[in-house]
Amino acid sequence: MNKMNVDLGKRIKQLREIEGISQEKLSSIIGISRSAISQIESGERKITAEEFVLLAKKFNITLENLIDPECTPRINLPEKENSPTPVEKEIRISVPQKNLDKFKEVLLYILGRVGSLPNIGETVLYKLLYFIDFDYYEMYEEQLIGASYQKNHHGPTPMEFKKIVDRMIKEQEIEKVKSEYFNFPQTKYLPRRPADLAKLKANEINMIEKVLCRFSDWNAAKISEYSHNDIPWMTTESGKIIPYEAVFYRTAPYSVRQYSE
Repeated sequence: MNKMNVDLGKRIKQLREIEGISQEKLSSIIGISRSAISQIESGERKITAEEFVLLAKKFNITLENLIDPECTPRINLPEKENSPTPVEKEIRISVPQKNLDKFKEVLLYILGRVGSLPNIGETVLYKLLYFIDFDYYEMYEEQLIGASYQKNHHGPTPMEFKKIVDRMIKEQEIEKVKSEYFNFPQTKYLPRRPADLAKLKANEINMIEKVLCRFSDWNAAKISEYSHNDIPWMTTESGKIIPYEAVFYRTAPYSVRQYSE
């Protein structure tokens, strides 16, 4: 009996019992027999790709987390040139030095412009970065920051954000402030140095300004809800990384580019 099938079967049984549903109920959801569910849970039957996707959707988790509950995204920032990449079990998102530098300067630019506004907390920052990145990609067919945005309940979330911010706090480039916005707890970041504009191109600054002009007075609930109707977010499975190429299927008012008929 294949160990992977056995481990996966145990994981599915665990999730089913947490959900409080029977094998028969799960079988009707997946569209297979109860005996097939029993065989899957015992490791006697291999799961098909279609069943795999249906199970992940039913339990509202990613395919990676269905395989391994400890499999969570891990962000690797560059330490120094030619440093070895650690071999680990987790999903890795490696950030090239140029992307790290651009991320830092764009974030500092945003914070310098609107970071002190009462509505600009961490959630709003996530969405501002998303629209800057995806609007720029749609317009110029190249990446600005090039961050990896995961689809979750609150909208697109830049996976690199927390690691990069932690480093910037340690290097005293920004400071983290706990506050409240309409009696809700809020995490804010304030710049401790200005952005290095020499590292930003004119069209990059122009795109940042357009996004800030449009969204910087929106609160977290409004901009999160708005992001949920953008085609890249809508067409991505929960927990997955949102593909940049989906911007070319955007509809008004999200599209920022004029397309010829």
